[in-house]
Amino acid sequence: MHKNNRHKQGYNFTALVKAHPEFSRFIIKNKYNDQDTIDFANPLAVKALNLSLLKSEYRVTFWNIPDGYLCPAIPGRVDYIHHLHDLLATTPKVLIPNNTPIKVLDVGTGASCIYPILGQRVYDWYFVASDVDPISIKVANQIISADNLLNKSIKCRLQPNNNHIFNGVIAESEFYHLTICNPPFHSSLAEAVQGTRRKIKNLNKASPLSKSQEKTLNFGGQKAELWCPGGELAFIGKMIKESKVYHKQVLWFTCLVSKKDHLSKLQLILQKYHAKHIKVVNMAQGNKISRFIAWSFYDIK
Repeated sequence: MHKNNRHKQGYNFTALVKAHPEFSRFIIKNKYNDQDTIDFANPLAVKALNLSLLKSEYRVTFWNIPDGYLCPAIPGRVDYIHHLHDLLATTPKVLIPNNTPIKVLDVGTGASCIYPILGQRVYDWYFVASDVDPISIKVANQIISADNLLNKSIKCRLQPNNNHIFNGVIAESEFYHLTICNPPFHSSLAEAVQGTRRKIKNLNKASPLSKSQEKTLNFGGQKAELWCPGGELAFIGKMIKESKVYHKQVLWFTCLVSKKDHLSKLQLILQKYHAKHIKVVNMAQGNKISRFIAWSFYDIK
């Protein structure tokens, strides 16, 4: 994990229970080393873990998402935020003068609104959080309205057209230092369900799935969160095409890329649209390697 990620040493279950006592009922012993853990295939346990982390580490007192909506892994999400901070730190000061309030657009914020919450708490960034799903926007607004500082720093906007990404969200007079996105990875509902089944099997190391696990398959996200026609390659390709239109209103466009094989194709698309600077940033969480691609139409040397 990033050197500044406060979760790199693992979870402090004592502190988590102190922050959120109800979390204690989800703690179990790891059968391999007798250490405290949770059943990561249990959506209620993961949700309780997230609330405990937000309470203990990020001063968030209220956070709740509906059943069936994506429940993000906070350590990995905040890693993206830390690496984005590094990206800004290496950007010439002439483009980001000292004490400049950093403004970020989160594309597809989801009901959890997790990136804006973490970015505000860790770096005092300001966010516009967009989504095509009205329920996600409603729930995200409920979360941020419960906290005065979040309410002042995060504004949610419904994307009225699911064929667009920036169009309909970025106003004519606005400027953002960053856009961030965790795109829908899969190209169909069937592929998304198969991916969820595989994830639960890997977590459980057991097959077949139990009936209780079958019922929780949808907890991993709604349609717009998990899949779109063409999958992440098509989605990010569309994002790159639209980014050209807003090239003067955004310093750095960024997006997570789940499949390493997509990077070369995305770089070709970026060259087609004359991006002046392209950067791929790898992030490691344990044995897992994730990455995001960043591009800019500004002269960055």
